[in-house]
Amino acid sequence: MLNNVLIVYLILINLLSASVMWVDKRKAKKNRWRVKERNLFILALIGGAPGIYLGMNLFKHKTKHLKFTLGIPMTLIINIITIYWLTQIF
Repeated sequence: MLNNVLIVYLILINLLSASVMWVDKRKAKKNRWRVKERNLFILALIGGAPGIYLGMNLFKHKTKHLKFTLGIPMTLIINIITIYWLTQIF
């Protein structure tokens, strides 16, 4: 049961994360309001690292920022470890 909830959560958070990257890229092109980098990292930390990483590469967004090119893959590793840990406990 919990595994199904976790799968649905991960799908939704990653769709949201990739969408936020897309919106931020569009806003950047128009010199408009932007999503705070802190919020992108929060999304990544709560399970959305694959979506942020996908958005970075798909939309060519934040790919020249060392903070993102190193930080998001490290966050992805944290996501994987956390998911593994949760599936083992529950």
